Amino acid sequence: MAAWRALRSPRLPPACRAFSGRGCPLAAERGAEGRDAAPSRVSRFCPPRKSCHDWIGPPDKYSNLRPVHFYIPEDESPSEQKLRELRQETQEWNQQFWANQNLTFRKEKEEFVHSRLQAKGIGLRAESGQKATLTAEEMADFYKEFLSKNFQKHMYYNRDWYRRNFAITFFMGKVALERIWNKLRRKQKKTNG
Repeated sequence: MAAWRALRSPRLPPACRAFSGRGCPLAAERGAEGRDAAPSRVSRFCPPRKSCHDWIGPPDKYSNLRPVHFYIPEDESPSEQKLRELRQETQEWNQQFWANQNLTFRKEKEEFVHSRLQAKGIGLRAESGQKATLTAEEMADFYKEFLSKNFQKHMYYNRDWYRRNFAITFFMGKVALERIWNKLRRKQKKTNG
């Protein structure tokens, strides 16, 4: 599956390394609940068993968003688990919103085109067999109407999206500080021990 790729950057700045994990502590006998990526309702793809990174998949055919399979480390702390679950929940919420929105858009667009062609006395297919279309100006009417009709829905979506992303950012900072703190404690124990 060449379309799937691991999320990793060969050179991360020091602040970003705190977010990227503690290496790859996978063992061959590790249980399935820790080895596999978190389940996704969007795709059945499962990254390789020894992968220790998040994976991004091909775009979903309904939402047009790329699903992410989240890596679950064996020694995941409660804060890291909360962050991962929050990211998963946000991804699923986002996928669902855009799948529904795109379905509504396509349906209403098809109805609009069909009604305008009927009003002109034109069928869905031209005499040559090609699909009949509307001009850009005529389609602009649909786009304007669709955006106006869905303004409130998009406003609530944006508000919730910002709220979720601020929560994720907060937990990313918390996880980064915990990792730094744990690293400093381990160094302190080595120098004292």
